[in-house]
Amino acid sequence: MSTQREIAERLDLPVHPPKVEVFDLTAGTNTDPKGHVRPVTRYRREPFGLYLARPLAGHPRLAALESWILPGPGLRVTRWYWHPGCERDLDFYLDVVDVEFTGQRWRTVDHYLDLEVRDKRGAELHDVDEFLLAVRAELLDPATAERAMRNACAALAGLEACQFDLSKWLHGKDIELTWHGWPGQDPVPEPRSLPPTV
Repeated sequence: MSTQREIAERLDLPVHPPKVEVFDLTAGTNTDPKGHVRPVTRYRREPFGLYLARPLAGHPRLAALESWILPGPGLRVTRWYWHPGCERDLDFYLDVVDVEFTGQRWRTVDHYLDLEVRDKRGAELHDVDEFLLAVRAELLDPATAERAMRNACAALAGLEACQFDLSKWLHGKDIELTWHGWPGQDPVPEPRSLPPTV
């Protein structure tokens, strides 16, 4: 599999194309941007979004993740679980994404912009340079770029208005995130009983 940098170089682009991930609730898998199919420990759907948890086998710094994919605000909210000695002062990582879903299959397209949130302490917008390069290279059309920037700015402003309390900000949007802790190694068990499609 090629890295994002190798793809950009092969296509003679200044930055990698938008990263696409697929979440297959029936198969209990997550296909990452490099095309690797990973087992998911847990999926759960709520009216406001999709929860997933999975280990990150072989990653040098990260052991596992929990994420919520939120179509409304156009965000993927992630909690990382670090290997000992690799911890960072970071509570939540927010990717600015477009979300599509049909039945048991969800898909996200990452639009470069990210927010690092230190809960109740601060938040920072990152990768604006990559975003601008992607816009200049026409990897994002104008409408998509504007939507991504609006979503990033709305998240940053909303967090600031709530003293960087992510739960409080999302509660105002009728979004209640729950976290289960470090996901185990076992994939989603059979048979899968999922609530109806939102």
